Amino acid sequence: MKNKTGGLLFILLILTHSGFAQQGNSVAPKATTAETTLSFRDFPDLKKAFIDVAPSDKKDNIPVGKLGIDGGDKAMIVKLAQEIADNKLDPNDSFLIVYKGKLLFESYYRKGRIDLPHFQASATKAYTCLALGRAIQLGYLTMSDLDKPLISFLKDLDPTKFVEGVEKITMHKAMTMRSGIRISKEQRKAFEKTPAQLKGQKQVQTFLEHSVPITLASQSFLYQDDPRLVMQVIEAIVPGTAKNFIKKELLDKMGITTYGWETDINGLPVSASRSSMTSRDMVKWGILTSKKGKWKGEQLVPEAFITKATSRILLTGDDDVYGGGKDVSNQGYGYYWWSADLKYDDKSYFCVSAQGGGGQYIILIEELDLIIVVTSHENDNSTLQIVAERILPAFVE
Repeated sequence: MKNKTGGLLFILLILTHSGFAQQGNSVAPKATTAETTLSFRDFPDLKKAFIDVAPSDKKDNIPVGKLGIDGGDKAMIVKLAQEIADNKLDPNDSFLIVYKGKLLFESYYRKGRIDLPHFQASATKAYTCLALGRAIQLGYLTMSDLDKPLISFLKDLDPTKFVEGVEKITMHKAMTMRSGIRISKEQRKAFEKTPAQLKGQKQVQTFLEHSVPITLASQSFLYQDDPRLVMQVIEAIVPGTAKNFIKKELLDKMGITTYGWETDINGLPVSASRSSMTSRDMVKWGILTSKKGKWKGEQLVPEAFITKATSRILLTGDDDVYGGGKDVSNQGYGYYWWSADLKYDDKSYFCVSAQGGGGQYIILIEELDLIIVVTSHENDNSTLQIVAERILPAFVE
């Protein structure tokens, strides 16, 4: 998918771990061997891949099991993992599988570490989506509000300066990358020369003053800045700040403590990219979504919102499917979640995925109760095709 990288996040962390952690009968790689400040790119590649078919219980609210015993073809998955380790397939940093609610397989390669947050790139959009869903669950917004003009929630704007058609932009349109806002690269560079003019809702004001007029024709799918509009609404409707709301109402509740989330030029959390999560925490986002918004029995996000967000609201075409291949088709888009049909043995399985440039994936296949998490730092990948060709056969009964 073009323009999906959203910039690579260089994570600065001070880590005090001992280097390795016992995991089952294996040793899981941790981030450092001494107290060190390093960026993600500075971490050396693992000398040996870590492959675990019986992940240990880390007391992190992720149920665990054993591959082959609790489901899946152990030989198939281990063979796939070894091919990744031997550089015969996509150069992953991590590869994890959850089946029927249990983490059955966990592996790390190259720069992957069990406790090192990995840059998420555009997978961040899915987290922004769920933050909006949390606001709906708590009553700060309703499902019907998604079809109201987005500007009705932003009270610091001056509508007298807007281009024509701004009222056509709804939350639903913005969540499906169809705001219709069109700002040239030259305009963006000019705006960024005066960052004070982009603080808070001034950024939205600038967009809506300088865009081409918003028309039904312009409101076609375009992978661009629309998540910034959504984050502005979250900031406007929740108590306190969007940053604190996301931490308190989602990250803290799911026990996500080792993460990064950069601040945008507007002063809000970056909504489209530049977050970082560990692979196990990506699993948590996947479980929350697969459980229709429930976490440990608490409804964090409305089921109706999850259903809408992960549905194929529109087809985006198969000309450029990120991570695709011959068995991947009907690429679609919901609320910042991608979708596609994965073919195996003359049957198609509908999959939904959070995707980020560099090869970040949270893949949900509801029919099989299957979640796959992949991280990488190479943009050229065939992850969805590998899922169709190599992972589905291991779990289709």
